[in-house]
Amino acid sequence: MSAAHDPRPLTGEPLALDLMNTRWMHEGAVQDLLTDTDGLAVWLAANGLDFPADEAVLRHVHQARDALRSAVDGSLTEGAERVDAVLAHGRIRATLSTEGPGEQPEFSNPSWGPAWLAARNYLELLSTAPDRIRRCAHGSCILHFFDTSRNGTRRWCSMAACGNRAKASRHYARTKES
Repeated sequence: MSAAHDPRPLTGEPLALDLMNTRWMHEGAVQDLLTDTDGLAVWLAANGLDFPADEAVLRHVHQARDALRSAVDGSLTEGAERVDAVLAHGRIRATLSTEGPGEQPEFSNPSWGPAWLAARNYLELLSTAPDRIRRCAHGSCILHFFDTSRNGTRRWCSMAACGNRAKASRHYARTKES
């Protein structure tokens, strides 16, 4: 797997959801981009994260992904402690430069960087529009997205994939009844 090829069916979501989307279903089986450091390199590159793709970063990213899944798919009560455990490894330092005020993330250990940034991004999504963090409505899909549609009614990770399968399934059921 090269850093140029990202096999995931849904990319480009906010960092927290993109990390969760490193696991997806394909032909009834769960696929996982983060099984090794090569897959980690793909994910880091896809998100413009300049961190080494090593075992320590992979271990921390797995911890963050599990914590985020717990918070998003379980309950915030269940996941909060796990997300907080990841967030404990970094902080935001306020800065002032010639461009004005800013923020700089700092990590207890640089290997926590990608995991911490994903957890921090989840907090930003929660403060922006928690009701727009969605799981695909297709029963066999495990992907997540941030609904940016104007009216907030997006249901599918992709209309071309899951949305189309659902529509085809409904059509088949209607024609079978006739």
